[in-house]
Amino acid sequence: MRARRLGDDPDDEKGGANIPSARNGCQSRRASLAVRGRSLDRLLLVCLGGAVGTGARYLVALWAPRLLGTAFPYGTLLVNALGSFLLGALMHVGLSTTLVSPTLRLVLATGVMGGFTTYSTFNYETTQYLRDGAWALAALNLGGTVTVCLLAGALGLAGARWLVGS
Repeated sequence: MRARRLGDDPDDEKGGANIPSARNGCQSRRASLAVRGRSLDRLLLVCLGGAVGTGARYLVALWAPRLLGTAFPYGTLLVNALGSFLLGALMHVGLSTTLVSPTLRLVLATGVMGGFTTYSTFNYETTQYLRDGAWALAALNLGGTVTVCLLAGALGLAGARWLVGS
C-alpha cells in the first residue's frame, strides 16, 4: 500500500480516485452527482481552512518583527517551522488513529496548513538576500529554514506518536 498524500480522497481507502460504479445510467448519474457534491463540499471546506491559515500567517507576520526585529525574516521561519511541526503531528494522528476524520485531516492539512506555511515567501526572501549580495543571510535563511523545519516536523511526529502511539 502506498503512502497517503494530502490530496487523497478521504473516502477512498486505497488512495485513488473514488468513482462509483453503477449498473444502469440513472444510478450512475445520481452517484456521480453525489460524488461531485461531496467533492464540492470538501473544496469549500479546504478553501475556508486556507483562509484561516492565511489569516494566522498574517498575524504572525505582524507579530514576529515587533517581537524579534526586522533584521531577519523571523515570521516566515516561525510559520514554516510551526507548520512543519503541526503537519507532522496532524498527519500521524490522522492516519494512525480515528481521532481526526479523513475530511477534517484534508481540511486541516491541505487548507489550514497550506494557507499557513509559505514556501514562496521563503524563496522570495532568500533570493532577495542573494540579489542584495547578503550571502551569509541567504545561507542562514536557507540552512536554518531547512534544518528547523525538518527538526520541527520530526518533533511533531514524535510528539504525536508519544500522545497516541504508533
